[in-house]
Amino acid sequence: MKPEHGSALSVGDSAADGAKGTSAPLGSEGSVSALADGPVEGLIVAVDGPGGSGKSTVARELARRLGLRYLDTGAMYRAVTQLALERRIDIEDPQAVAELAERAVLSVGTDPDDPSIAVDGVAVDAEIRTRAVTNAVSAIAAVPAVRARLVAQQRQVIAATRPGGIVVEGRDIGSVVAPDAQIKVFLTASTEVRALRRSRQLGEKGVDDVARTLAELDRRDALDSSRAADPLAIPAGAIVLDSSALSVPEVVDEVLRRCGQSSNVTT
Repeated sequence: MKPEHGSALSVGDSAADGAKGTSAPLGSEGSVSALADGPVEGLIVAVDGPGGSGKSTVARELARRLGLRYLDTGAMYRAVTQLALERRIDIEDPQAVAELAERAVLSVGTDPDDPSIAVDGVAVDAEIRTRAVTNAVSAIAAVPAVRARLVAQQRQVIAATRPGGIVVEGRDIGSVVAPDAQIKVFLTASTEVRALRRSRQLGEKGVDDVARTLAELDRRDALDSSRAADPLAIPAGAIVLDSSALSVPEVVDEVLRRCGQSSNVTT
């Protein structure tokens, strides 16, 4: 079942309008069978994990399979990071970064077939996936004021999907953004596999490129896991899967299979 996706939601003010699909300003096996028949009302699926674990691809496929919307929270942090780099703001200055995040108007599209992100009305889908943004985003995401701002916006986007449902991916979804999510998934993979995946995403194939990406992932893992505000961690009750040797369909099938054995999903 394909969800009826509306226009992008501009995060800053009214979730009720967003639920209507407008561009509104916003500041057990039996269970698996039932899920396959259509989305559970108000279903929230939280997908967490480090970079390169496959969470974006898996989250989008879960959204398609379950007929839900999709939110990439990492894209929101990347959008703020890209804006900071564009405006030459010192990313090590928490106050300057927080003020930037407070002023920025982010618009997110929640169609899993065509997710999008814009800043102040300008699409930045390609710009936020550069190596420069990837290497700077952890510093931006570590600023407590930025996290508070974006978490509030993410919760508004989630609320705007009711009475439908949404798959939300990031690094603190099951623990902070949506701790009451009916389904929580934590994806991981070996650092080597993650580095290879990320290099491919960047269009790089050389051994030196992969080694460089591996070092960058190690650095980001350390930063994300040790930050004071909402560090990367396995949420309580999460389904933990190592995707190193699994295809996307295999991961999705396993998640749905385990959901069928979980009392967290009611139909």
